[in-house]
Amino acid sequence: MNELINFDEISREKWQELYRNNIPPLTEEELENIRSLNDQINMQDVTDVYLPLVHFFRIYKKNIEDMRFSKGLFLQKISKAPTLIIGIAGSVAVGKSTTARLMQTLLSRVFKHTKVDLITTDGFLYPNDVLKEKGIMHRKGFPESYDMEKLTNFLYEVKSGKTAEAPVYSHESYDIVPDEKIVIDNTDILIVEGINVFQSPQNDQLYIGDYFDFSIYVDANEENIEKWYLERFDSLLALAKDDPSNYYYQFTKWKFEDVIALAKNTWRDVNLVNLEEYIKPTRNRADVIIHKGDDHFIDKIYLKKY
Repeated sequence: MNELINFDEISREKWQELYRNNIPPLTEEELENIRSLNDQINMQDVTDVYLPLVHFFRIYKKNIEDMRFSKGLFLQKISKAPTLIIGIAGSVAVGKSTTARLMQTLLSRVFKHTKVDLITTDGFLYPNDVLKEKGIMHRKGFPESYDMEKLTNFLYEVKSGKTAEAPVYSHESYDIVPDEKIVIDNTDILIVEGINVFQSPQNDQLYIGDYFDFSIYVDANEENIEKWYLERFDSLLALAKDDPSNYYYQFTKWKFEDVIALAKNTWRDVNLVNLEEYIKPTRNRADVIIHKGDDHFIDKIYLKKY
């Protein structure tokens, strides 16, 4: 993490002292429903890490609203406040989905009467048929496998106050779900989660990050992420063993050693390459970096200085 020269490093102990609220606005059952496969999170994490993070976001939110009001006075034009957009990025299996869902719940509880929606950029992957036609099925998850122009247009519509539709991706079918959409309308805060959240499309005139008001990167060392990826792969197989319609069902019929080899090769040849070449290089674009140690324990927070 030495290359993060534009960030202040804050230990978990120091971070939890910055905002004290010992009554998390959710139950143990709700937290369990939020948790992703094989992710580890507890109420202490909510109290020590995420409630201070929500409080920190409150500072950004107030500054944005104050600037918008001052700009409206200057232009003598008061307009409806656009949706605030939070971007959450990080590697496969690092726990960013848990972070996104938890932030959605906490923000909706802390900012009462505020509508908070969540989408994942998985929905903007090209359908498998298109990936096969392009000859890039083996590059699924890499930048070229996403319809970035469609994603950028979606974010523009949200910011413009229009009703916007996002496609839906199923990890069970390993593909886009036909004719299913997530409708975003009159949303106060939108959370956008995905491995490609901070990446720029090939068209230099379009930048996803231009639409973000606040951004989070969930980080960990590669050895831990590989371990979590393999654990998640095993859990996906367990869920699929009685469901022939599930994409992972086919692998439940393989020999154990062959399945392990497939998972390790997929990590080495696909996910690790994607992380090193395209995901991790965007980390410096985040406002906040949440760093995890062993067993998903959040040990450090990094805040951008400038």
